[in-house]
Amino acid sequence: MTVGPSPPTPRRRTLGYRLLGARLDYLLHLRPAEWPIVAAHTAVGSLVALGSTDMGVGSARPLQGIVLWVVCLNGGTLAINSAFDRDVTDIAYLRSPPPPPRFLFPFGLSLMLLGLVLASTLPSGYRAAYALCVGLSVLYSVPPFRLKAVAGMDWLINMWGFGTLTPYAGWAATGVPVSEAGRALLLGFCPLFAALYPLTQLYQLEEDRACGDRTLAVVLGARSSLRLAASCAMIAFVLFGIAGWRAGWTARPDEALRWTTLGVAAAGWAAVLVPWLREAESLPARAHQRRMYWALAAWAVTDAAVLFAFAR
Repeated sequence: MTVGPSPPTPRRRTLGYRLLGARLDYLLHLRPAEWPIVAAHTAVGSLVALGSTDMGVGSARPLQGIVLWVVCLNGGTLAINSAFDRDVTDIAYLRSPPPPPRFLFPFGLSLMLLGLVLASTLPSGYRAAYALCVGLSVLYSVPPFRLKAVAGMDWLINMWGFGTLTPYAGWAATGVPVSEAGRALLLGFCPLFAALYPLTQLYQLEEDRACGDRTLAVVLGARSSLRLAASCAMIAFVLFGIAGWRAGWTARPDEALRWTTLGVAAAGWAAVLVPWLREAESLPARAHQRRMYWALAAWAVTDAAVLFAFAR
């Protein structure tokens, strides 16, 4: 599988500018290469919810919820982030970013608010999660708040926003009440993203230091960031195990496969983090970036494992 986006070739960008002109820059800063990952993580909540109930729930509402969450909320959030970061080097899911266009901030904010309006027909739990994430996105990126530059606050916002609230939104869009096992499962994604988030910052350490941004990875350094990631990943899988226990899993052969599937996902994280930790201080930025995509692959494997284990 491809664990990271392929860099756009000059020909592809040239064709895009021919078709869209300067408007292409707005689209690029929505980082559509990330949309499949966000959509998959949101869909985990919907699919587990629908797999755990006999209620006749149609597919239109969950699909609407996923599209609004991915395109309007996530895309708008990344656009706002780019409007104030003004990165000149590669950023996650956007190689060689173009200069942020003049109206990128109002464009991103308008897109998020449009999604909130379009979510008016969805269940209240979804709308509340969406509105909360709009507020967190503004606090995260926009001065004078800009909590992404405050070590620890950037981590907390992302572990709850992407980690737990994203699959919760997918679940809430179905209208199915969250079960006791579901609560433990959704909570488990919080420390799992707490593990992933500092890994996305390691290749930008020097750039963040030069900008004066005190991100979590800047404060902790590479080795301590990786130790934190490993600890959080272990907590996440403990919570997934609790979710399985609350769901009534036993040691029968058919259910042992569920436990084995979660074990394989946990082993995938170990395979990424243990070698990375050993070489933490000696790796150049490009190597950290490559391993970040390996960690994203481990995340994707975990989403697939959770679906196999819980949505049956």
